[in-house]
Amino acid sequence: MIIEHIDAQLPGTVTDRHAFRGDQTIVVAKESLLALVELLHREGFQLLVDITAVDWPERAEAQGLARFDVVYHWLNLASQERLRVKVPVADGETVPSLTGRFKTADWFEREIFDLFGIGFEGHPNLKRLLTWDDFPGHALRKDFPLDGGDPFCMEGCTAPYNNGERA
Repeated sequence: MIIEHIDAQLPGTVTDRHAFRGDQTIVVAKESLLALVELLHREGFQLLVDITAVDWPERAEAQGLARFDVVYHWLNLASQERLRVKVPVADGETVPSLTGRFKTADWFEREIFDLFGIGFEGHPNLKRLLTWDDFPGHALRKDFPLDGGDPFCMEGCTAPYNNGERA
């Protein structure tokens, strides 16, 4: 199993672990991420399937822990072993970019930046991907105001939309 190998090669890197229905998950500090990625790549985890994020505002408020998890999904093509890596990130913190090793990380990181507001240090082109440059806020944060007005309303617009038409 890869987790035992990680423990042997990078002691203290894994701060938490669990398995569910055959999927292995580990939690690592952002400072350990690049060393872990190099080890995973050498061990055959050469397909970065996805990067996403999860917003936990209640965890940050109630327990004083990091508000976000940046979640990486890896696949070893030879063994078909999968690994999920979670990196806790506080609001306003950045995570090291993986674009130097994995070109697919480019759009994944831009999407997370756009929709959650999490920055990626060293990213070559970190700008919004799905919304426009002056979009107000980050739409996948749990505190994004769902009733805070019409985000498509241009300057000076006061009438709400009604089935795509002005009321």
